[in-house]
Amino acid sequence: MQLGSTTPRIVHDRELDGIPVARMLDVMRATTAVLSLPQAAADTADALIVPSGQGEEWRITHAIRLWEANPRLRLLLIANGNPAETTYDALTPDYLHGLGLRRTAGVHVQADPAPNTALQAAWIADRVAALGITSFGLVVSPYHLVRAYLTVLKALGRAGLCVPMWPVPVAISPDARVPETGATAYDLLPGEVARMVTYMDRGWIATTGELRDYVCRLWSH
Repeated sequence: MQLGSTTPRIVHDRELDGIPVARMLDVMRATTAVLSLPQAAADTADALIVPSGQGEEWRITHAIRLWEANPRLRLLLIANGNPAETTYDALTPDYLHGLGLRRTAGVHVQADPAPNTALQAAWIADRVAALGITSFGLVVSPYHLVRAYLTVLKALGRAGLCVPMWPVPVAISPDARVPETGATAYDLLPGEVARMVTYMDRGWIATTGELRDYVCRLWSH
């Protein structure tokens, strides 16, 4: 399922004009639901999970800083990226050490390439089940956070898993240039919106209804 092949990463604002208002509201509802969840809850989670990609080393370094600072975290999972990207780096021990990783026990890296978020999410769901992860923080750049969250949530649901997943947006300026495209978060956000609308309709990510039920369960507990 080549999710990234249907919508270019950089979409101009005017290209969203044809999206029905109801579908745009679905995106806003999903964003509101995800951002309502307390980021601090990840401090007491069982694991941190970071999907890599786009040459954004800041995703991994942010996760590593949190991991090194919080010995209560049992696991750190790093999902692989797309080798076709010009900025792709293999997630070798030496590479991760260069990003600040010192505590290696409990670190799991996706061995196979993951050209899209869906393949990363499938691996995450598999590892959550295999490692008995009871809760985790999802570490990713803010512009990509909601779509990544919805994709992982869908994968967890397909695997019959319902564990708390807390959003952990990376602390990075929205004006920072993403290495792979040279675009900013402002530039990339319209493409994320277009993907969310398309992928909800095709059943590739969690719907707003599925997300709402899940977030309601998190808040009730």
